[in-house]
Amino acid sequence: MRLSEIKDQLARLEQIAFQLPNGDLVPNHFHVTEVGKITKHFIDCGGIVRHEEVVNFQLWNADDYDHRLHPEKLLHIIELSQEKLDIGDLEIEVEYQGDTIGKFGLDFDGTNFLLTSKQTDCLAKDNCGIPVEKELFSPANKNEEPCCSPDGNCC
Repeated sequence: MRLSEIKDQLARLEQIAFQLPNGDLVPNHFHVTEVGKITKHFIDCGGIVRHEEVVNFQLWNADDYDHRLHPEKLLHIIELSQEKLDIGDLEIEVEYQGDTIGKFGLDFDGTNFLLTSKQTDCLAKDNCGIPVEKELFSPANKNEEPCCSPDGNCC
């Protein structure tokens, strides 16, 4: 989800809820303790120099049950961050404390903001000898495919 998308959704909501990948909701007394621009300048295992930027939201649970974050307040925080930190319409990454700080992507299901699982990946598979997974061909009707017939030439 991009920054413009969360702003559009916040303008329509009466309350904010974040849902973890396991279906649990982040307690509704959470705080957004940081909104920032994260810049990552790195070299991948294939020797390619890369540069990535995301906007980062840090969610934190406090024992403060009297100050719930409302959509218009988070919208204000985002707009202030954009102005002060020169943040463009970047993808959002969310940090949330579990056993350790977890990093999540963000989506929206019409009601809740969904913290989505992120995965590591090799960005230079072709340069470091990792075979790229090929999509398997699966014809709709295998009986019509000559390769799959008993006298076909694929086996």
